[in-house]
Amino acid sequence: MKISTRSRYGIRLMLALALGYQKGPLFLKDIAKKEAISEKYLSQIIIPLRSQGLVNSFRGAHGGYVLAKGPEEITVREIVETLEGGLVLIDELNGSDDSRSASLLVTRQIWDEIADSIIRNLEAITLRILVERYQEKTSKTAVNYNI
Repeated sequence: MKISTRSRYGIRLMLALALGYQKGPLFLKDIAKKEAISEKYLSQIIIPLRSQGLVNSFRGAHGGYVLAKGPEEITVREIVETLEGGLVLIDELNGSDDSRSASLLVTRQIWDEIADSIIRNLEAITLRILVERYQEKTSKTAVNYNI
C-alpha cells in the first residue's frame, strides 16, 4: 500500500489546523508557506476534508480554516479515507470473485488481515496524538539558554 502525496500533505494540513485549534482560523497560504507545500495543492486537498465535515471554513478578513471537531475526535484513518477514496490494499479485496480455489481463499485472508491491521493502526492515531508528538519533537530541538 502506498499512501499518496495527497494524503501525506493532507495529514500535515490537518496537523497544522490541530496545532492552531481554538486559536482562530488559519489561512491556507500561511500553512502552505510553513509546510513548503503549494497553496494551490492545499486548496484542492481542503475541499474533500471540508465536504466530509472534518474542516470548517470562514470567509472574510478574519476567515480561514479550522477543525470541525476536536483533534482527539479526528483520526488519521478519516483523513486518509477521505483523501484516498477508501483504504483498499489490493483490488481483489473489493471485487466479487466467485472463484473459490483454496489458494484464493488463503491469500485473500492474508490481505484481509493486513488491511485490517493497517486500518486499526490508522484508527488509533488521532490528531491529538500527532500534536503531542509534534510538541515532543519541537521541545527536544528547542535550545535552552537558561543558566
